[in-house]
Amino acid sequence: MTFDLEYNSERPLMIIPEYGRHIQKLVDHCIALETKEERDKMAKAIVDVMGNLQPHLRDVPDFKHKLWDQLYIMSDFKLDAESPYPTPSKEELQEKPEALAYPKSASRYRYYGNNIQTMIDVALSWEEDEKKQALVFTIANHMKKCYLNWNKDTVDDAVIYNHLYDLSDRKIDLRNSEETLAESKSLLKKRNSQGQNHSRSNYKKPHHNNQNKNRKRY
Repeated sequence: MTFDLEYNSERPLMIIPEYGRHIQKLVDHCIALETKEERDKMAKAIVDVMGNLQPHLRDVPDFKHKLWDQLYIMSDFKLDAESPYPTPSKEELQEKPEALAYPKSASRYRYYGNNIQTMIDVALSWEEDEKKQALVFTIANHMKKCYLNWNKDTVDDAVIYNHLYDLSDRKIDLRNSEETLAESKSLLKKRNSQGQNHSRSNYKKPHHNNQNKNRKRY
């Protein structure tokens, strides 16, 4: 007796292995059908089976659309069947995504974060008036608070003014200003009080059962 054994190493590679060999064979059979009516009917049946194999994805938006796209991908875009969605193309699948631009950040002062640079850019776009001056000192105070989060020690206002001067491309100069920023102690105290309030809000007082309070013990 002879047996015709078929090894996986001799089989063609599956395009989407998650659906298994049988689904791939069904797709190949659907491609080989002669009439378009038969291919449409079988393609819908294959999509239903694919949906049953992925029940955890039913809540995903455009679930059916994804299944039809995967059906065309598994057929190597050779399937000629009617789809309720636009048919994807091989060129669209192989197209490389556009390169993402790196976010603009202050590499030398990472402890300030990216939002500080955005706030500085906004301040530079404003006209010179009291409102802009108030925003500039608000930014400086926030920079001092961020610096204390990183350094956890006192910091001189001159250091913050120099960093602000550098981050604003030398357009905001408070180095000779007589105005002082908030004290380090107040900023640290405010930060600590916020942390304590948060921990207290999550704390629940244990409930003691007083039913056995007056019970005699022998």
